[in-house]
Amino acid sequence: MRRMAPMIASRLTWLFLAIAGIAGAVAQPVASANGVADHFFVSSDGVRLHYLEAGPPGAHTLVFVPGWTMPAWIWMPQILAFSRRYHVVAFDPRGQGDSSISDSGYEPVRRGRDIAELIAQLTAPKVVVVGWSLGVLDTLASIHVAGDGRLAGLVLVDNSVGEEPPPPYRPPPPQSGRPENHATAMKRFVRSMFARPQPKAYLDRLTQAVLRTPEFASRLLLAYPVPRSYWREAVYATKVPLLYVIRPRWVAQGENLVRNRANTEMDVFSDAGHALFVDDPVRFNTVMEQFLRRSVWP
Repeated sequence: MRRMAPMIASRLTWLFLAIAGIAGAVAQPVASANGVADHFFVSSDGVRLHYLEAGPPGAHTLVFVPGWTMPAWIWMPQILAFSRRYHVVAFDPRGQGDSSISDSGYEPVRRGRDIAELIAQLTAPKVVVVGWSLGVLDTLASIHVAGDGRLAGLVLVDNSVGEEPPPPYRPPPPQSGRPENHATAMKRFVRSMFARPQPKAYLDRLTQAVLRTPEFASRLLLAYPVPRSYWREAVYATKVPLLYVIRPRWVAQGENLVRNRANTEMDVFSDAGHALFVDDPVRFNTVMEQFLRRSVWP
């Protein structure tokens, strides 16, 4: 029970901030109020990239990577909870959050290199990378780019990892009338990520944040110009402990991953949306904390 108490407190803090309209696209007030600092570095191709940092600098390090068009601060329930014990970094990939909008680099190899260069900025000898949605693919691309020498473990959240079977094809919904404009589509997308009600102020600010990513960049991010085997090769190229946290859509891949890859665990969230770590942060944080203590840093 003692282990749960700070997580519950963190969840209440997060909900208060979101309802108050503080926890939104403007991350800095939240950061300063909660001991979270803003940092920037310049990538090897000259792009200014942003990340949030919290927790004891000498502690074990967790690096959180968000999904398609999402800002680093969507991980705030985890930043607040884990920074009590860990050194926590949350990344804004290029074109997202407070990172610069570049003209190029929205493909796996460059995105993977950005993560590798972020990790190189940190003093920790090894880190656990937590990738969600597109962040899963970016994280796996970073293994192709830089190997796993700086990895202590992986937490991959709610996306395919290239394992069999491939996800079933879902045709886009039929359009009625005029095509949906980008802003309207992104607003609908943000609301679709949650199975549980979220405060309107939070959803509005998250929508503002994702709209900062230009439409051309958001389309390039979904191009995936590599075969499915690219992601699977990265998963099996490393032997570090891996936690696969998913909804039922990915269970068959997860079962094969657990069966075929040593040091792999799976946890299924059946009643949460795609942003399951926001929908159910207490459970997500508990599952991840147990994995870290059991398998990564006993």
